[in-house]
Amino acid sequence: MSLTRRDFITLLGGATAALPLTVRAQQASPPVVAFVSSRSLNDAARYGEAFRKGLSETGIVEGQNATMQYHWLDGQYDRLPSLMTDLVRARVSVITTPSFTSAALAAKAATSMIPIVFGVGEDPVKLGLVASLARPGGNATGIKFLNLGVVAKQVGLLRDLLPKAVRMAVLVNPANVAGAEATTRQASEAASALSLQIQVLKASTSREIDAAFATLARERVEALLVAGDGLFVNRRLQFATLATRQGIPSIYSGRDTVDVGGLMSYATDNAEVYRQSGNYVGRILKGAKPADLPVIQSTRFEFIINLITAGALGLTVPGDLLSNADEVIE
Repeated sequence: MSLTRRDFITLLGGATAALPLTVRAQQASPPVVAFVSSRSLNDAARYGEAFRKGLSETGIVEGQNATMQYHWLDGQYDRLPSLMTDLVRARVSVITTPSFTSAALAAKAATSMIPIVFGVGEDPVKLGLVASLARPGGNATGIKFLNLGVVAKQVGLLRDLLPKAVRMAVLVNPANVAGAEATTRQASEAASALSLQIQVLKASTSREIDAAFATLARERVEALLVAGDGLFVNRRLQFATLATRQGIPSIYSGRDTVDVGGLMSYATDNAEVYRQSGNYVGRILKGAKPADLPVIQSTRFEFIINLITAGALGLTVPGDLLSNADEVIE
């Protein structure tokens, strides 16, 4: 029996109509990617763009062959359990948590089926996210940025800037349990090796940040290390203003605060972590399995100095520090 072109189109249409509704829905709807960041919507331009660049490297374009759900938590860690429950219930295609260890752990606890692309500063094997770096073996993979030596490096940079300093402080967010514990431990070890006295302060709200700086001024602490934390990044203008006003030389875990008047930063290039996360999400949407994608070890760091702020603090930055900086803001 022969078929005309009209007969063929009619037959094909009937076959499509006979498909289960769920199959037709899958064919019609692009995959949904849930993007969860500890940062605020103010960071969407830089970090969202870096993520989309990674996606585009695999041929995935937001709004064309993928739908994005952005969740900028602004340091609200208590929202994570309910958010992950909602994402699992909605059966999103991929959950990505670039540079957000707490979210990676919450996602892993919520699902063993939905692919997860994480970005963490600690060993993902010890965190229970993967079986090994080379063979993740489950539903999660992503980027490990080398955070272990970063805190020690930050302490060393403060000492290089202030060779006569005796007392320094580290400020952590107790709501970010994993990050606070790691930073406190590493800062204490590094300070001890340099014969520095260290004081640990905690803050999880803007008011507590104000109180911490009042303590620093009252006790005449000579230098401050601010832990890497989504809330702290989102309050970067507050940090830069208070540190300058109180005359406290400070180092931060990312250039965001230095860009608005902070003194120094040394950290992983966060934009690169977001780009790499986007690339892995795209590869998964193209059919790759997280179990088969080795964890990437990101090794790109940035050391930024703001000489305008140094001048406001009455500091002369040693030439060696300036020559080692990736960027000097003048």
